[in-house]
Amino acid sequence: MTADSPARSDAADLRIGDRQLELPLVHGTEGDDALDISKLRSETGLITLDPGYGNTGAATSAITFLDGENGVLRYRGYPIEQLAERSTFLEVAYLLIWGELPTREQLDGFVTEVTHHTLIREEMRHFFDSFPADAHPMAVLASGVVGMSNFYPDSQNIFDPDAVEITINRLIAKLPTLAAWSFKKAIGQPYVYPRNDLGYSANLLHMMFAVPSERYEVDSRIAEALDLLLILHADHEQNASTSTVRLVGSTHANLYASISAGISALWGPLHGGANEAVINTLERIVADGGDVQRWVDKAKDPNDTFRLAGFGHRVYKNFDPRATIIKAAAERVLAATGADDALFDVAQRLEEVALNDDYFVSRKLYPNVDFYSGLIYRAIGFPKNMFTNCFAIGRLPGWIAQWKEMIESKETKIGRPRQVYIGPATREYTPIEQR
Repeated sequence: MTADSPARSDAADLRIGDRQLELPLVHGTEGDDALDISKLRSETGLITLDPGYGNTGAATSAITFLDGENGVLRYRGYPIEQLAERSTFLEVAYLLIWGELPTREQLDGFVTEVTHHTLIREEMRHFFDSFPADAHPMAVLASGVVGMSNFYPDSQNIFDPDAVEITINRLIAKLPTLAAWSFKKAIGQPYVYPRNDLGYSANLLHMMFAVPSERYEVDSRIAEALDLLLILHADHEQNASTSTVRLVGSTHANLYASISAGISALWGPLHGGANEAVINTLERIVADGGDVQRWVDKAKDPNDTFRLAGFGHRVYKNFDPRATIIKAAAERVLAATGADDALFDVAQRLEEVALNDDYFVSRKLYPNVDFYSGLIYRAIGFPKNMFTNCFAIGRLPGWIAQWKEMIESKETKIGRPRQVYIGPATREYTPIEQR
């Protein structure tokens, strides 16, 4: 089976024995073209096999452009560096979901809507109380999100623009409250209600760290750093959790159910849990005396199972553009909090060694966004099991935008991957007495 040179500029010829099939070319705006194989099975009886879907495009999308070879990330055409420097998280959320940067009037209206939906139904206090004390915050968060659909039956109207818009506003407003209450449940502290006089990230910090017995003042530098983290996490093209949101949404499940599924996918240590793995690695190195070179050597040893978390990326084959931005933010947060920077010192030395070591350079194992994000969460005061909850809050606008784009597209079909069966051929049933 061979694919010849295209017969014309917008198609490619596929030859299977003496048969020939013309595959249309789909052109992306940034040169990321694709072969349309949607009729491959119906016309040839064949499917493609692509474990992990690394070469398979499941959708066309106008939301995020990612060039892993050159380290480029853009939301709706805007470079991540510009958005990180000039925007707020809610402005970026508006951009991702509605397609354009908002006017001042549009942004003020959006912020007002989000701000006045931050409370969750009081009955949900019993929901949090029902979990065991050691329940993982991600399990509580995923359960809380899908549970909210019971309080808002209009969320079932997924083709009603007004119902979709209020569901979007509710989700963005309430997810920080759910996340903070899942944290308070885990540490046995009273739940803290949202404050509508605070900005989005400042409100999250207040709900996380305030207690009724004393006044808690949000440090504006910390709130700005958290807002930046949320922007950097806001979308990342068709990753595992985003693809999960689209797949679940393709069944016409409501937005709450689709987002809950995305949260569960994000929970995995190979996805959203990667920044926690970085902190675990840095803590091991510090506990071992801070001998960075010894651990670099272990990572290079093919007979050693140890791997350096936070280096390399499934998509980026160059420097992760978010890593440079987030490193500078880590320095500002550590200065603002006065947190113990032993881990940050090890991280910097680890980065320096790796970036000058042929083993890492030749394999393009550059630090990724997870390498420094965990350090920021830790310096702010988040425990490791809350890192992924914060990641979910940041990724929420991207999930929503991807779901909205999917549900509005006429090309969308229910997701149903194929397989190549390699099990036993037909067998006769053997009665249990004869086995």
